[in-house]
Amino acid sequence: MKDFGLKKLYYSISEVSRLAGLEQYILRYWETEFEQLKPGKNRAGNRIYTNKDIKLILQIKQLLREEKYTIDGAKKILNEFNQDTTTDISDSKKNIQVRSIKKDLEEIKNFLLYLHTSL
Repeated sequence: MKDFGLKKLYYSISEVSRLAGLEQYILRYWETEFEQLKPGKNRAGNRIYTNKDIKLILQIKQLLREEKYTIDGAKKILNEFNQDTTTDISDSKKNIQVRSIKKDLEEIKNFLLYLHTSL
């Protein structure tokens, strides 16, 4: 995660909005779409975000804005790799690509076997 210069346990929605470069309404909307994004609330009922929440927000932003995934696509990636502290989106995407390549190679192998046996 980027070092934002702030060394706090909790951040307000306005701080997170500024740090992530997102409007507050987008953060609130993402809470409704991504089950992993559930910031706590303080006694006054205001959202309080942790560093883990901010990391997740930045990963969601990367998937949606930079990688051009749909919300459903981003949800699938996040659900598949259970956003724990050791998983990084770039690692997750590499795993998906490796599985896809393995599947393609298996199909090619089966096709070549089919051609070989039918000759």
